[in-house]
Amino acid sequence: MKTTSLVGNLLFAPRLWRQIQLSKFHSNALHARKLPESNDLYSAFSTHARLLKFGLPGDTAAVNRLINRYVELREIEHARRVFEELPEPNVVSWTSLMAGYVAVGRPKTALWLYGRMSWSEASPNEFTLTTAAKACSVLANLGMGKGIHAHVEVFGLHGNVVVCSSLVDMYGKCNEVDEARRVFDSMVDKNIVSWTSMMAAYAQSGRGKEALHLFWKFNHSRVGFPNHFMLASVVNACSSSGSLVSGRMAHGAVIHYGHETNEVIASALVDMYAKCGYFIYCEKVFRRIENPSVVPYTSMIVGAAKYGLGMLSLGLLEQMVDRGVKPNDVTFLGILHACSHSGLVDDGLEILESMHKRHGIIPDARHYTCVVDMLGRIGRLDKAYELAKSIQVRPEEGALLWGTLLSASRLHGRVEIATEASNWLIKWNQQLSSAYIMLSNAHAMVGDWKNAHGLRFRMKHAGVHKARGCSWIDIKNTTHVFYAGDLRCPRCDEVVSLLKELDGKMKVKGYMGGIEGLVFVEVEEEGQEEIVSLHSERLALAFGLISTPKWVTIRIMKNLRMCGACHEAFKIISEIVEREFIVRDVNRFHHFKNGSCACRDFW
Repeated sequence: MKTTSLVGNLLFAPRLWRQIQLSKFHSNALHARKLPESNDLYSAFSTHARLLKFGLPGDTAAVNRLINRYVELREIEHARRVFEELPEPNVVSWTSLMAGYVAVGRPKTALWLYGRMSWSEASPNEFTLTTAAKACSVLANLGMGKGIHAHVEVFGLHGNVVVCSSLVDMYGKCNEVDEARRVFDSMVDKNIVSWTSMMAAYAQSGRGKEALHLFWKFNHSRVGFPNHFMLASVVNACSSSGSLVSGRMAHGAVIHYGHETNEVIASALVDMYAKCGYFIYCEKVFRRIENPSVVPYTSMIVGAAKYGLGMLSLGLLEQMVDRGVKPNDVTFLGILHACSHSGLVDDGLEILESMHKRHGIIPDARHYTCVVDMLGRIGRLDKAYELAKSIQVRPEEGALLWGTLLSASRLHGRVEIATEASNWLIKWNQQLSSAYIMLSNAHAMVGDWKNAHGLRFRMKHAGVHKARGCSWIDIKNTTHVFYAGDLRCPRCDEVVSLLKELDGKMKVKGYMGGIEGLVFVEVEEEGQEEIVSLHSERLALAFGLISTPKWVTIRIMKNLRMCGACHEAFKIISEIVEREFIVRDVNRFHHFKNGSCACRDFW
């Protein structure tokens, strides 16, 4: 019965061969491109037919080779049919099919097969467990991943370097970095994959300094030389930490080990220099790449977007298309982000329309969120609102979309739109802190203090707390962190004294401060000025001014959006002290010099 079924499955093989013969009448280019793949598939069908002819469907070893052949050709359904015909699939059969499903982007099916395998006579080996752990990594399925880890212990494979490396990667992808480190530390033998997986876990979770520390430890371990995967992880770690000093050291290691021309590393370097506020080097690294593919182009476009260099991003898109490099969805995300932060609304809308018509890419919620942000920034709130309402999104996608609309409506005093956006976020339990705070600010901007205070009460009653403003600055390879209103900072007396001195000089130049960025409270003018002057970025700036030579550019990172009052103050201070400041907030970079900002007050 099973043999008959297999024969039925192969009835279309002659038809496939006739199609291959007919394809010879196509153009030479199409024939050259398609024929080898068809020949490989026909060869697999021929092997399959021979197995049936000689009555060997029960020859597990031969059938396993056929399953692997189908898997290599990404013909996963054919592999599945062959697998199902096996009377007693062994561990190789199960593992090969699982790996095939992971390879074609169907990790859930691979895990389902792993569950089925537990009811069979076959026991998983290290390759089976590694494949299952990889499927959990792709899905970021921590619960299933822990179950796989338990099976590793049960089957006595906790000392296997390949299995443990896959567990490190799995925990890293699930953002359980400390658990990944426990597995890593328990390994008696570590290979370069183990070290790289652990560094990548740190980098992906924003713990860049720990990744760098591990890299220096690896260099002294004499395990071997770092490969381009490890070096890319190290560079990405520097990106997440925003440490230019560490980034330059990592770049030095890349050059030392001869991987500077590797496209993956070059793309990571472009991203790192962009995130560390050193765009000149970002461009230099990019220009050294011969025939860049979509990845370095996209890294450069996204980097330019963070600086509001919309025209540069558009030029790069045009250049890559002219060179025959096909942009992807992330490329367009960077382009739309650049248009949003440069006020290039017409260009942005044209790009959105061209995505599907010209490039065959269907915009998703992320792209529409960029467009909503773009329209909201220039005050076209009604169109932004209509667009937001027209998009069907899941709660996690809608959080960014409606949060963006809320921010724009708050800035432009559109309380009715801010109210609806806040209600959406509160309904779906998304970004509750931002929803309450921004709506309260919207009411405060139009003088509706009753509703502003009412929202404050609701927020406290719901147990929702505002994210605390935090800024940090690296000086002599040491990170100094500052929190809004917290005077328990390094060299506190000197910091406060300098801020008071600068406030006096700014008033002479006409600086009046402002209430933008303050939340909930109607304060007197003197108290208002005091609160603004203690925002975390100002504390970090004052510390940087008293701790670095005059010719050094001060680089500050901030976890929230920079408020308008501080933005104006930084411009004036840059002129007073004749220094350059670069601030990376949650949205973009601000480069202050000679009394102005590179963002042209558009952020």
